[in-house]
Amino acid sequence: MPDNPRQGAYFALQAAIAFSLMGALIKAASAGMPNEMIVFTRCIIGLVILTPWALRLGVKQALATRRWGGHLLRAGFGIAAMYCFFYALGTVPLAKAMLLTYSMPLFIPFIAWAWLGERPGATVWAAVALGFVGIALMVDPRGLGGGSLVGTLIGAASGFLGAVAMVGIRRISDTEPAPRIVMYFALIASLISAVPLFWAWVTPTPMQALLMIGAGAVATLGQLCMTRAYGSAPAAWVGTFSYASVPVSAALAWLIWQETLSLRALLGAALVISLCVGLSLSAGRKRVAPSPI
Repeated sequence: MPDNPRQGAYFALQAAIAFSLMGALIKAASAGMPNEMIVFTRCIIGLVILTPWALRLGVKQALATRRWGGHLLRAGFGIAAMYCFFYALGTVPLAKAMLLTYSMPLFIPFIAWAWLGERPGATVWAAVALGFVGIALMVDPRGLGGGSLVGTLIGAASGFLGAVAMVGIRRISDTEPAPRIVMYFALIASLISAVPLFWAWVTPTPMQALLMIGAGAVATLGQLCMTRAYGSAPAAWVGTFSYASVPVSAALAWLIWQETLSLRALLGAALVISLCVGLSLSAGRKRVAPSPI
């Protein structure tokens, strides 16, 4: 299939807007709901939305795989990243939480080296080192912009765990199409996230339920748009547009909660974004599956 950069950019921007809306809705819901409830709702809504596709294609064909271990590993790290990300959304400024989870390219070279034997070059080492300087500027309490230090560190952990999930996607993408990977993630993540509800269930108010359902719906829409984006253009091209979610999130947070970041945090954010974009461009033209979140 020939590349269509314009279409890839269009769907990547749609996904960025959807993920920003998801973050804002989850941040609003987290004020009165436990993280376990929010993660489960995000997963189960995605499963409900994807089920008609599986039924139309045929459940056997949609789920036919010999890579059970790969799907389980990808889903396990993906759901762990989601718990960390959603926790960060409730404790740090929205734009910072989005950026920390999008710091995955800084971790991927090390994980791919350890797991797939893909040794990074010298320029990658230098870029990653500078990227971690950017994260350090954001983690420094003087640059938190009112956020929690623990929440910031957990947000950074979401980036690392998401990077492991992304390398897991790459490991199975030679035989597994993106829609099947997304479907398996929704199924396995829903089962995993249901377990904590035995001790963490809280009956939501109508407004909380609406917020969580909306977050699950726009997150699934964003994941599907990102799938279309990566199917239309090279990963390096699509990845640069994905970071639009950071300024969009910053605008939403300012409009809704009057959140602002300090100059130190803004400098760290600019450094992380520029280096992550650079690492995405250096990764070449390989197509990959969508974000684990």
